[in-house]
Amino acid sequence: MAQRIIAIDQSTSSTKALLFDEECRLLARTNVDHKQYYPQTGWVEHDAEEIYQNMIEAIRKLMAEVDLHYSLVPHTFSLAITNQRETAVVWNKTTGKPIANAVVWQDTRGAELCRQLRADGKAEMVMQKSGLLIDPNFSATGIKWLLDNVEGAREFASRGDLLMGTIETWLIWKLTGGKIHATDYTNASRTMLFNIHTMQWDDELLQLFNIPRSMMPELKPCDAIYGETTCEGVFSKPIQIAGVLGDSHGALVGQMCFEKGSGKVTYGTGSSVMVNIGEEPQQAPEGLVTSVGFSALGKTYYGFEGNIYSTGATLKWIADQLQLVGHPAEMEALATSVEDNGGVYIVPAFSGLGAPWWQSDVKGAVFGLTFATTKAHFLRAALESIAYQIKDLVDVMARATGGSLKEIAADGGPTKNHFLMQFQADMLDTPVVCTEVDDASALGAVIMNGFARGIWKTFEDVRGFRKVTQTYHSQPRAQKEALYQGWRNAVKQLIK
Repeated sequence: MAQRIIAIDQSTSSTKALLFDEECRLLARTNVDHKQYYPQTGWVEHDAEEIYQNMIEAIRKLMAEVDLHYSLVPHTFSLAITNQRETAVVWNKTTGKPIANAVVWQDTRGAELCRQLRADGKAEMVMQKSGLLIDPNFSATGIKWLLDNVEGAREFASRGDLLMGTIETWLIWKLTGGKIHATDYTNASRTMLFNIHTMQWDDELLQLFNIPRSMMPELKPCDAIYGETTCEGVFSKPIQIAGVLGDSHGALVGQMCFEKGSGKVTYGTGSSVMVNIGEEPQQAPEGLVTSVGFSALGKTYYGFEGNIYSTGATLKWIADQLQLVGHPAEMEALATSVEDNGGVYIVPAFSGLGAPWWQSDVKGAVFGLTFATTKAHFLRAALESIAYQIKDLVDVMARATGGSLKEIAADGGPTKNHFLMQFQADMLDTPVVCTEVDDASALGAVIMNGFARGIWKTFEDVRGFRKVTQTYHSQPRAQKEALYQGWRNAVKQLIK
């Protein structure tokens, strides 16, 4: 009987349901958007009930397509989940209703609490235990805010009536009719409440944020079986929920970064850089964080991670706002029509500078303009700015792991720009491997599902499912160091 795995990719803007076969080939996909709520400046919320209903709708649509195209072949179905990380939900376990909208990872209402905790000298303790910087990006501040500000929440929590979780925990609880309250180690490691050394919820961290232990979900590896569900009657008999991990971690697995020193870059609106640092947690270099990379086949692998705010967004800005090109895809031909950037550097700090600088109040800037500057120089500088920002992070990660990285797996729209990918490899002195995987996070969840259910037994069993489209090797480039030093000098003029 053929295996069919439905991967739920629940992101910040939408919920996708993707159907894969036992060779990790994508067969079908559906997508349902959900509403964003901005009740105050800096606040970002989601309706957790809407997200659950959208997931069920996406699965129904997917199965309708499956019935249309695959109905003659008997299948065994199962469900895997990858999700937006850190977004926090608190709900009443008796009524099954959230006490308020979910606090999204982008929400900054916990910023003042974070400042106070840093002022109180708690940063080192939090970093040593959780691997994280004290920041409202992580779940703990959102949960504390809900308990402190929703009427009656503290009383209900003290009686053991409230549960908390990130999005995958909420979805699993709903899918299993409230029978299973669980999370995986990767999502737990993004809450600021999880000890990455003991692999348990940490009492000192829970006390710091005044969150009762009774609210916390059971902890499981990524390749566990989490329960069974009919998906609200979509299936006549229950199917297994197996394979759960956060989206960036899913991409690490989907790009087959199974060895220490392998890493991935997702080139999107911004960019997430994560590197596998092996089976021992290490304190991250300044400006980065340490998380559980993934936990599978009886082992746990850790990762350094950093996030860049503006990469693909820079190219979109040039096309949409400046209208220098009709579409970002047109930039490569113009950028390669000149030999170099003509001394121009663009620092795309449209929302401040992310890792490793963490300068939120910096604004974007352009340096080195002369009367000789052309549109081609400007476009080339924009593309180069992406590679420089990635290098800033990868260099820090490489030094911390004892040398150069083995390779960087790349996914996302900008990877189709050959100039950018070659320039990236040249700057990093590391092979950049581009793959045909458009849904790396979902593929990672599918792989964990297969491990959980015994379809595959080893990492080698799945390595071949990643299809490499092109590998860019570092080439000699005139004035490589001078080019990068020009970038560093530009950034230093902006940071405090």
